[in-house]
Amino acid sequence: MNDIINQYRIEKQPYYRNVADEIELYEAAYSVRMPMMLKGPTGCGKTRFVEYMAWKLNKPLITVACNEDMTASDLVGRFLLDANGTRWQDGPLAIAARNGAICYLDEVVEARQDTTVVIHPLTDNRRVLPLEKKGELIQAHPDFQLVISYNPGYQSLMKDLKQSTKQRFGALDFNYPAHDIETEIVAHETGVTVEVAGKLISIAERARNLKGHGLDEGISTRMLIYAGSLIAKNVNPKAACHMTLVRPITDDPDMRDALDAAVSTYF
Repeated sequence: MNDIINQYRIEKQPYYRNVADEIELYEAAYSVRMPMMLKGPTGCGKTRFVEYMAWKLNKPLITVACNEDMTASDLVGRFLLDANGTRWQDGPLAIAARNGAICYLDEVVEARQDTTVVIHPLTDNRRVLPLEKKGELIQAHPDFQLVISYNPGYQSLMKDLKQSTKQRFGALDFNYPAHDIETEIVAHETGVTVEVAGKLISIAERARNLKGHGLDEGISTRMLIYAGSLIAKNVNPKAACHMTLVRPITDDPDMRDALDAAVSTYF
Protein backbone atom coordinates (compact mmCIF):
# COMPACT_ATOMS: atom_id res chain seq x y z
CA MET A 1 0.00 0.00 0.00
CA ASN A 2 2.93 2.37 0.61
CA ASP A 3 3.87 2.07 -3.05
CA ILE A 4 0.32 2.98 -4.02
CA ILE A 5 0.13 6.06 -1.80
CA ASN A 6 3.67 7.27 -2.55
CA GLN A 7 2.76 7.82 -6.20
CA TYR A 8 0.47 10.62 -5.02
CA ARG A 9 3.24 12.56 -3.29
CA ILE A 10 4.24 15.84 -4.91
CA GLU A 11 8.03 15.80 -5.07
CA LYS A 12 8.65 19.16 -6.75
CA GLN A 13 7.39 22.42 -5.29
CA PRO A 14 4.51 23.77 -7.39
CA TYR A 15 4.68 27.50 -8.09
CA TYR A 16 1.98 29.32 -6.15
CA ARG A 17 1.82 33.06 -5.51
CA ASN A 18 -0.25 33.84 -2.44
CA VAL A 19 -2.67 36.75 -2.79
CA ALA A 20 -3.79 37.16 0.84
CA ASP A 21 -3.65 34.95 3.94
CA GLU A 22 -4.99 31.78 2.32
CA ILE A 23 -1.85 29.74 3.04
CA GLU A 24 -1.92 30.51 6.78
CA LEU A 25 -5.66 29.90 6.98
CA TYR A 26 -5.39 26.56 5.22
CA GLU A 27 -2.52 25.46 7.48
CA ALA A 28 -4.64 26.30 10.51
CA ALA A 29 -7.56 24.35 9.05
CA TYR A 30 -5.35 21.34 8.35
CA SER A 31 -3.96 21.41 11.89
CA VAL A 32 -7.45 20.55 13.15
CA ARG A 33 -8.24 18.44 10.02
CA MET A 34 -11.10 20.72 9.04
CA PRO A 35 -12.65 19.76 5.68
CA MET A 36 -12.16 22.65 3.26
CA MET A 37 -14.17 24.11 0.39
CA LEU A 38 -12.44 26.24 -2.27
CA LYS A 39 -14.81 28.50 -4.20
CA GLY A 40 -13.92 30.52 -7.27
CA PRO A 41 -14.10 30.87 -11.05
CA THR A 42 -12.56 28.46 -13.52
CA GLY A 43 -8.80 28.63 -13.89
CA CYS A 44 -8.11 31.01 -10.98
CA GLY A 45 -5.65 28.73 -9.14
CA LYS A 46 -7.74 26.53 -6.83
CA THR A 47 -6.12 23.27 -7.95
CA ARG A 48 -2.62 24.74 -7.95
CA PHE A 49 -3.24 25.97 -4.40
CA VAL A 50 -4.20 22.48 -3.20
CA GLU A 51 -1.14 21.01 -4.90
CA TYR A 52 1.09 23.60 -3.24
CA MET A 53 -0.41 22.99 0.20
CA ALA A 54 -0.06 19.21 -0.16
CA TRP A 55 3.62 19.73 -1.03
CA LYS A 56 4.12 22.20 1.82
CA LEU A 57 2.49 19.84 4.34
CA ASN A 58 4.29 16.82 2.81
CA LYS A 59 1.04 14.90 2.35
CA PRO A 60 -0.05 12.75 -0.60
CA LEU A 61 -2.74 14.36 -2.76
CA ILE A 62 -5.40 12.25 -4.48
CA THR A 63 -7.42 14.31 -6.96
CA VAL A 64 -10.81 13.28 -8.35
CA ALA A 65 -12.33 15.19 -11.28
CA CYS A 66 -16.04 14.93 -10.51
CA ASN A 67 -18.64 14.42 -13.23
CA GLU A 68 -22.36 13.68 -13.47
CA ASP A 69 -21.76 9.99 -14.24
CA MET A 70 -19.64 9.41 -11.14
CA THR A 71 -21.17 6.93 -8.71
CA ALA A 72 -20.52 6.36 -5.03
CA SER A 73 -18.61 3.20 -6.00
CA ASP A 74 -16.25 5.32 -8.10
CA LEU A 75 -15.32 7.14 -4.90
CA VAL A 76 -15.31 4.42 -2.24
CA GLY A 77 -14.54 1.25 -4.23
CA ARG A 78 -16.10 -1.88 -5.69
CA PHE A 79 -15.68 -5.62 -6.12
CA LEU A 80 -13.85 -6.67 -9.28
CA LEU A 81 -13.51 -9.99 -11.05
CA ASP A 82 -10.11 -11.29 -12.02
CA ALA A 83 -8.50 -14.67 -12.75
CA ASN A 84 -8.53 -15.58 -9.06
CA GLY A 85 -12.16 -14.65 -8.46
CA THR A 86 -13.61 -11.60 -6.76
CA ARG A 87 -11.47 -8.97 -5.07
CA TRP A 88 -12.17 -5.58 -3.52
CA GLN A 89 -10.68 -2.46 -5.11
CA ASP A 90 -10.55 0.68 -2.95
CA GLY A 91 -11.66 3.89 -4.62
CA PRO A 92 -9.69 7.15 -4.30
CA LEU A 93 -11.62 8.32 -1.26
CA ALA A 94 -11.03 5.05 0.57
CA ILE A 95 -7.32 5.07 -0.34
CA ALA A 96 -6.97 8.61 1.02
CA ALA A 97 -8.90 7.84 4.21
CA ARG A 98 -6.86 4.69 4.94
CA ASN A 99 -3.47 6.25 4.28
CA GLY A 100 -3.73 9.83 5.49
CA ALA A 101 -3.76 11.59 2.15
CA ILE A 102 -5.54 14.80 1.18
CA CYS A 103 -8.47 13.89 -1.08
CA TYR A 104 -9.41 16.69 -3.47
CA LEU A 105 -12.82 16.50 -5.17
CA ASP A 106 -12.57 18.98 -8.03
CA GLU A 107 -15.83 20.62 -9.22
CA VAL A 108 -17.80 18.56 -6.73
CA VAL A 109 -21.19 19.98 -7.80
CA GLU A 110 -20.82 18.11 -11.10
CA ALA A 111 -21.36 14.86 -9.17
CA ARG A 112 -24.85 13.67 -8.34
CA GLN A 113 -26.09 14.60 -4.88
CA ASP A 114 -26.71 10.94 -4.02
CA THR A 115 -23.00 10.39 -4.68
CA THR A 116 -21.67 13.29 -2.64
CA VAL A 117 -23.57 12.26 0.49
CA VAL A 118 -21.01 9.45 0.98
CA ILE A 119 -18.58 12.10 2.21
CA HIS A 120 -20.81 13.13 5.12
CA PRO A 121 -19.51 10.62 7.70
CA LEU A 122 -15.95 11.72 6.86
CA THR A 123 -16.66 15.40 7.38
CA ASP A 124 -17.96 15.45 10.93
CA ASN A 125 -16.66 14.22 14.26
CA ARG A 126 -17.08 10.58 13.20
CA ARG A 127 -14.39 10.70 10.45
CA VAL A 128 -15.42 7.30 9.11
CA LEU A 129 -16.12 5.91 5.66
CA PRO A 130 -18.62 3.02 5.50
CA LEU A 131 -17.92 0.46 2.78
CA GLU A 132 -21.41 -0.98 2.73
CA LYS A 133 -20.78 -3.48 -0.06
CA LYS A 134 -17.76 -4.85 1.80
CA GLY A 135 -19.21 -4.57 5.29
CA GLU A 136 -16.28 -2.51 6.53
CA LEU A 137 -16.03 0.79 8.37
CA ILE A 138 -12.84 2.73 7.65
CA GLN A 139 -11.71 4.96 10.49
CA ALA A 140 -9.97 7.84 8.76
CA HIS A 141 -6.22 8.12 9.25
CA PRO A 142 -5.25 11.02 11.57
CA ASP A 143 -3.64 12.86 8.62
CA PHE A 144 -6.63 12.52 6.27
CA GLN A 145 -8.32 15.69 5.01
CA LEU A 146 -11.09 16.22 2.47
CA VAL A 147 -11.00 19.25 0.16
CA ILE A 148 -13.66 20.14 -2.41
CA SER A 149 -13.87 22.89 -5.00
CA TYR A 150 -16.48 24.40 -7.23
CA ASN A 151 -17.34 27.46 -9.27
CA PRO A 152 -20.23 29.37 -7.66
CA GLY A 153 -20.84 31.13 -10.97
CA TYR A 154 -22.21 27.90 -12.41
CA GLN A 155 -24.37 26.89 -9.49
CA SER A 156 -28.14 26.59 -9.93
CA LEU A 157 -31.04 25.00 -8.11
CA MET A 158 -30.23 21.78 -9.92
CA LYS A 159 -26.45 22.02 -9.45
CA ASP A 160 -25.52 23.16 -6.00
CA LEU A 161 -24.40 21.55 -2.78
CA LYS A 162 -26.94 20.76 -0.10
CA GLN A 163 -26.76 22.89 3.03
CA SER A 164 -26.14 19.67 4.94
CA THR A 165 -22.98 19.29 2.88
CA LYS A 166 -21.83 22.93 2.82
CA GLN A 167 -22.00 23.32 6.58
CA ARG A 168 -19.46 20.56 7.11
CA PHE A 169 -16.67 22.61 5.53
CA GLY A 170 -14.61 25.68 6.11
CA ALA A 171 -14.41 27.79 2.95
CA LEU A 172 -11.89 29.96 1.14
CA ASP A 173 -12.91 32.31 -1.66
CA PHE A 174 -10.65 32.52 -4.70
CA ASN A 175 -10.75 35.00 -7.54
CA TYR A 176 -8.47 36.21 -10.27
CA PRO A 177 -5.45 37.96 -8.71
CA ALA A 178 -4.89 41.70 -8.74
CA HIS A 179 -3.25 43.06 -11.91
CA ASP A 180 0.34 43.19 -10.60
CA ILE A 181 0.17 39.76 -8.98
CA GLU A 182 -1.39 38.12 -12.04
CA THR A 183 1.26 39.77 -14.21
CA GLU A 184 3.95 38.25 -11.99
CA ILE A 185 2.30 34.81 -12.20
CA VAL A 186 1.97 34.82 -16.00
CA ALA A 187 5.52 36.08 -16.50
CA HIS A 188 6.89 33.40 -14.16
CA GLU A 189 4.89 30.53 -15.66
CA THR A 190 5.53 31.37 -19.32
CA GLY A 191 8.85 33.19 -19.54
CA VAL A 192 7.42 36.24 -21.33
CA THR A 193 8.43 39.72 -20.22
CA VAL A 194 6.51 41.55 -17.54
CA GLU A 195 5.41 44.02 -20.23
CA VAL A 196 3.87 41.29 -22.38
CA ALA A 197 2.30 39.62 -19.36
CA GLY A 198 0.76 42.94 -18.34
CA LYS A 199 -0.81 43.32 -21.78
CA LEU A 200 -2.34 39.85 -21.51
CA ILE A 201 -3.82 40.67 -18.12
CA SER A 202 -5.29 43.90 -19.50
CA ILE A 203 -7.04 41.91 -22.24
CA ALA A 204 -8.38 39.50 -19.65
CA GLU A 205 -9.67 42.31 -17.47
CA ARG A 206 -11.69 43.68 -20.37
CA ALA A 207 -13.19 40.25 -21.02
CA ARG A 208 -13.99 39.72 -17.34
CA ASN A 209 -16.01 42.91 -17.35
CA LEU A 210 -18.24 41.27 -19.97
CA LYS A 211 -19.15 38.32 -17.75
CA GLY A 212 -22.93 38.27 -17.54
CA HIS A 213 -23.12 40.66 -20.51
CA GLY A 214 -22.54 38.17 -23.28
CA LEU A 215 -19.88 35.94 -21.71
CA ASP A 216 -20.61 33.10 -19.30
CA GLU A 217 -17.08 33.23 -17.93
CA GLY A 218 -14.13 35.59 -18.28
CA ILE A 219 -10.62 34.81 -19.45
CA SER A 220 -8.89 32.76 -16.76
CA THR A 221 -5.32 32.90 -15.51
CA ARG A 222 -4.86 29.44 -16.99
CA MET A 223 -5.80 30.74 -20.45
CA LEU A 224 -3.36 33.65 -20.06
CA ILE A 225 -0.60 31.15 -19.34
CA TYR A 226 -1.52 29.29 -22.54
CA ALA A 227 -1.27 32.53 -24.51
CA GLY A 228 2.00 33.53 -22.88
CA SER A 229 3.50 30.09 -23.51
CA LEU A 230 2.80 30.43 -27.24
CA ILE A 231 4.16 33.97 -27.38
CA ALA A 232 7.32 32.74 -25.61
CA LYS A 233 7.69 30.26 -28.50
CA ASN A 234 7.65 33.19 -30.95
CA VAL A 235 4.05 32.73 -32.06
CA ASN A 236 2.54 36.00 -33.26
CA PRO A 237 0.91 37.57 -30.17
CA LYS A 238 -2.37 38.35 -31.94
CA ALA A 239 -2.65 34.81 -33.29
CA ALA A 240 -1.78 33.37 -29.87
CA CYS A 241 -4.44 35.49 -28.18
CA HIS A 242 -7.11 34.70 -30.75
CA MET A 243 -6.38 30.98 -30.38
CA THR A 244 -6.18 30.77 -26.58
CA LEU A 245 -8.19 33.70 -25.21
CA VAL A 246 -10.99 34.49 -27.66
CA ARG A 247 -12.00 31.41 -29.66
CA PRO A 248 -12.38 29.02 -26.67
CA ILE A 249 -14.85 31.16 -24.71
CA THR A 250 -17.37 32.37 -27.30
CA ASP A 251 -18.84 31.59 -30.71
CA ASP A 252 -20.87 34.80 -30.87
CA PRO A 253 -19.55 36.89 -33.82
CA ASP A 254 -20.13 40.25 -32.13
CA MET A 255 -18.47 39.12 -28.91
CA ARG A 256 -15.51 37.73 -30.85
CA ASP A 257 -15.14 41.04 -32.67
CA ALA A 258 -15.16 42.90 -29.35
CA LEU A 259 -12.51 40.63 -27.85
CA ASP A 260 -10.42 40.68 -31.04
CA ALA A 261 -10.51 44.48 -30.85
CA ALA A 262 -9.23 44.30 -27.26
CA VAL A 263 -6.36 42.11 -28.44
CA SER A 264 -5.53 44.56 -31.23
CA THR A 265 -5.45 47.40 -28.70
CA TYR A 266 -2.52 45.82 -26.87
CA PHE A 267 -0.79 43.88 -29.66
